[in-house]
Amino acid sequence: MSSSRPYLVRALYEWILENDCTPYVLVNAQYPQTSVPEAFVEAGQIVLNLSPNAIRHLEMDNDRITFDGRFGGVAQQVWIPAQAVMAIYARENGQGMVFEVEPAPVPPSDEPDAGATSGPAATKSDKSGRPSLKVVK
Repeated sequence: MSSSRPYLVRALYEWILENDCTPYVLVNAQYPQTSVPEAFVEAGQIVLNLSPNAIRHLEMDNDRITFDGRFGGVAQQVWIPAQAVMAIYARENGQGMVFEVEPAPVPPSDEPDAGATSGPAATKSDKSGRPSLKVVK
């Protein structure tokens, strides 16, 4: 089965707005393919205001949340993989939901020196067809 997280995030977002509250999300800023304003990241996490009057062009689907926002007066597009959302809650009363922290998927290596270790990982071939380095002991 697919993850229930994106469905719950969308439902809670609507519920928070219908109750005239401000939806906030807590995001794992270190999750792969997450694009958030780095200047506002603390301890690898960031809290973002998803209120319709704070952001523009909000899109939520089963894979990601994207929107345009202004941070310190600078416009930026934010990209959050669904699995990077750690919590969604109402700013006014804290009601919402906290999700289990999911381990980040291990991306296939495109860099020659990534994964240059001894053992089984060193024997995997690079699927991109590019040469790679291996540590031989």
